[in-house]
Amino acid sequence: MTDHAALPPAIANKSNRKRYFQFSLMLLAAGSIYPLLYLRQNFETPILEVFDITSSELGNFYSMLGVVFFLCYLPSGWLADKFSPRLLVTVSMAGTGLLGLLFATIPSGVMLTMVFLGWGLTSGLTFWSAMLKGVKMLAKKDEQGRFFGILDGGRGLIEAILATIAISLFAYYLNDQQDNTTEALKVVVYMYSFTCLVIAALTFIFFTRHDGSEIRAKKIKTSGNVLADLKHLASIPALWLVALIILCGYQLFWATYSFSAYVQEGYGVTAVAAGAITVAKLWMRPIGGITAGFLGDRFGKTNVLALLFLGATAFLATLILMPTSVGTVALLAVVLMIGVLTYALRGLYWAILDDCDISIEVAGLAIGVISLLAYTPDIFLPQIYGFLSARFEAVTAYQLYFGYIACMGIVGMLASLKLKAITARKEQQLQHQQA
Repeated sequence: MTDHAALPPAIANKSNRKRYFQFSLMLLAAGSIYPLLYLRQNFETPILEVFDITSSELGNFYSMLGVVFFLCYLPSGWLADKFSPRLLVTVSMAGTGLLGLLFATIPSGVMLTMVFLGWGLTSGLTFWSAMLKGVKMLAKKDEQGRFFGILDGGRGLIEAILATIAISLFAYYLNDQQDNTTEALKVVVYMYSFTCLVIAALTFIFFTRHDGSEIRAKKIKTSGNVLADLKHLASIPALWLVALIILCGYQLFWATYSFSAYVQEGYGVTAVAAGAITVAKLWMRPIGGITAGFLGDRFGKTNVLALLFLGATAFLATLILMPTSVGTVALLAVVLMIGVLTYALRGLYWAILDDCDISIEVAGLAIGVISLLAYTPDIFLPQIYGFLSARFEAVTAYQLYFGYIACMGIVGMLASLKLKAITARKEQQLQHQQA
């Protein structure tokens, strides 16, 4: 990055404004692309009705999406080094939006499969690493934490705004069309799809046209020996703990995708009310993500992570054990607490990568390796729920599913404490060497 401190104030300010504006585009893209893919978070029941598929079949589509993501993590990093974030993000947003328009035609069979495969490529292969690299290029060295913290919290804010609009449109058109769920769902899909297309155009027009030559000039010297770099990363115990912590935290986050359907099945709330509860939960993301970053810097990242795991696990257990007669206010309170705690985990868990003492030359590869391991829940969690839903009635299946995830929350807490111990030991050794 350019040394802005060495520039005249007027030039530095102009450069900063340009960076902040371009960062805003990255933020808009990151906050708009995934809600279309994971429309089930707020509209699972209408999707099952409109597409005439079972919960298990929908789970298979998301497992397939997870497999594509899994296969794309490492190639995505390679692609981000070959092409500019501007090009890749533009292609990703445009492709996702166009596939959304196809999804709105209510395809079935092979065509529906192709939509999910396409979404996996546009949001995984061409977007994931390009988005992260774009943010990293825009942030100065002393801004990395706040940029990525705002990225996750800001994504949540954008998702919450879009979800609020979507729920409002769904409710309005459901009443206007005399309970025509298909037409109401189509309007929601159109809204998300056109949002992606507009952001694609804005990114192409306004994002920087340079291709990151400044960073590629410092290209890692060991890039020709990927196997040696992978062997080096595999020898770092802390890296495995970071992967385990993110794996556990990501599963807690995955649980929130099923809250809408669970509160409808278990507590008898309407589809609109269930959507409103989960949308309210989305508003906890900017609060949880940004706050966790500051708390982590103040009290220690692993300390805060351990407490977040404990809290999220406790409230998830509360949701499992709550009687069906509980009031909507209590239900909302528990869902919001789980939301703020899981989003706090998301906002903080990538920050602990620094505890691995990984050099910048292999940091990108490290992120790819960790992503490859930590995001496997995209593959197996839908299968776990599909297995349970085929053998138990709906409420029991959800409770068993949440129970498994709560157990993983305890594992995440223990892994955080273990990483804390390793980090403390390293600091003691460093102090002895300097003494």
